[in-house]
Amino acid sequence: MSWGTELWDQFENLDKHTQWGIDFLERYAKFVKERLEIEQNYAKQLRNLVKKYCPKRSKDEEPRFTSCISFYSILNELNDYAGQREVVAEEMGHKVYGELMKYGLDLKAERKHHLQEGRKAQQYLDQCWKQMDNSKKKFERECKEAEKSQLSYDRLDNDINATKSEVEKAKSQFYLRTHMADESKNEYAAQLQNFNAEQWKHFNNAIPHIFKNLQDMDERRTVKLGETYRSFAEVERRVIPIISKCLEGMVTAAKAVDERRDSAIVVESFKSGFEPPGDFPFEDFSQNLSRTGSDSTISSTPKGDRDREGGPGPRSDPKHSMGKAKNKLWLFGKKPKSPSSSPPPSPPSSSSSRPHRPRPTTQLPPPPRFSSDPVGYCLSELKTTVPRIPSFRGLRRGWSVKMAPSLEDFSHLPPEQRRKRLQQRIDELSKELQKEVDQRDALNKMKDVYEKNPQMGDPSSLQPKISETMCNMEKLRSEIHKNESWLSEVEGKQSSRGDRRHSADNHHHTPQGRESPEGSYTDDTSQEHHAPHHHSTPPQAGPPNPDPHEFDDEFDDDDPLPVIGHCKALYSFDGQNEGTLVMAEQEVLYIIEEDKGDGWTRARKQSGEEGYVPTSYVEITMEKNSKGAVTYI
Repeated sequence: MSWGTELWDQFENLDKHTQWGIDFLERYAKFVKERLEIEQNYAKQLRNLVKKYCPKRSKDEEPRFTSCISFYSILNELNDYAGQREVVAEEMGHKVYGELMKYGLDLKAERKHHLQEGRKAQQYLDQCWKQMDNSKKKFERECKEAEKSQLSYDRLDNDINATKSEVEKAKSQFYLRTHMADESKNEYAAQLQNFNAEQWKHFNNAIPHIFKNLQDMDERRTVKLGETYRSFAEVERRVIPIISKCLEGMVTAAKAVDERRDSAIVVESFKSGFEPPGDFPFEDFSQNLSRTGSDSTISSTPKGDRDREGGPGPRSDPKHSMGKAKNKLWLFGKKPKSPSSSPPPSPPSSSSSRPHRPRPTTQLPPPPRFSSDPVGYCLSELKTTVPRIPSFRGLRRGWSVKMAPSLEDFSHLPPEQRRKRLQQRIDELSKELQKEVDQRDALNKMKDVYEKNPQMGDPSSLQPKISETMCNMEKLRSEIHKNESWLSEVEGKQSSRGDRRHSADNHHHTPQGRESPEGSYTDDTSQEHHAPHHHSTPPQAGPPNPDPHEFDDEFDDDDPLPVIGHCKALYSFDGQNEGTLVMAEQEVLYIIEEDKGDGWTRARKQSGEEGYVPTSYVEITMEKNSKGAVTYI
């Protein structure tokens, strides 16, 4: 069914219909736009929700509980789901909304063109009709004039009084009008024939062709709407498999929740490694009371028998006993202050603390015996007197735990947690060391290639990088050795804790220290290694025995100074004086102590030998952000 034949006279209605079709298409495009905006806002809100409940975390804050891991997995799946909603919005905007808007513009231009052609055809037909109508009116007017001239001629011809000239004039006028009427008739006939031909062409060729084009345009619009409806649904259908995977991932994350594993992680996270508190000892305060005859048998019991029978031993110091009771009660109450009844041991002589330095030194008096507050004593001594400690490094290492809440050796943590943190740090340092080793091997291989093929590069250009890598390796090895010593110390304490527990149960004695079998815990790490054991018998008079482990860091060669840079020898040095280091020209050394203004720098060879070299003999390169520089007082 064609619009050209069936609707040949409905030009105005077709004009309105095609305009309605374009308006409907634009309305649907607006609907799609609002729908994709909803999808975009939905995806944006989902991503903001995921970001709100899954903030950026550091490595130490990574979740370990299965419930937390599952929740973050669900958040990740939800984030992927939001991504699929964004895909839906993007494809709707590109394949549906964009196509509709572009097609709408094309339809408007095509409709305008067809309607202009129809209007032009109608105008041409109207013009032909006007010409035919004018010729018809002219023909009618000329016929009337001819009739009038004929009547005038007949009247004069029949009038006997009319002159011959008048009759001739009327006759010529009649002939003229008759001729003009014949010409108008011929013109009218021609115009009529032309109009009929143009009218036939208009209603049988031009208008059907134009209406057929309008019909095709409207049908294409309808087809396009159907295609966009299908595309609208296909966009949703294409993301359904991925959305299903996201939902399956959420279900899998929910099934991964393990309550037993979470409980085990809680134990692993908070286990301190302490032993449960033991029994309180019986403290007999009736030792000095006079015995009556009825209980003389009790007092006459030999001391050894009383010990074997489980009776109380000699009377303990009441203050010491109260201190022990406070230490035991700290598990559920306040932390006790360290008792000041026993003075700390005096540090040993520091004559061999470090190799002799080839420079003038002042004779230092022997270090004094510290009071109960060694840090305060040292600070007061530093302010008022000449420095009396050959090296402040040992004091700083021994008591640095008192000065900062978070320490490098994690001694502020319980034993079990300290062991885990130290092991974790050792693993990280080992990985970094392996990277440096690989980098050194690669540089050495590259250097060999350059030596064999000089045109590829200069081998000496790699030497600074190799020296820097060796310096980094030395620093990492030093750090690993230091952490391994701390780890072995913790593991040794944990292995001997059972023996201390057994000894404490037999003697009803609570050793004072940082890690007590009863679970007491103190930040005073100086008691961990240095505090002497108290026995039930009063201490003997005289100076206390020094702790052999006091200031171990000051005299122990197992804890080398950290590397703070490296240097290259500009000249050879024989090192004849005591404490100096022999070096060859172009030899690379590690810097472990800077020049203090006397012209000597302390260095270490790759073999481990240490000593002093002239500062002017070497080219020094210090490490950035070096933490190994030590200042001696």
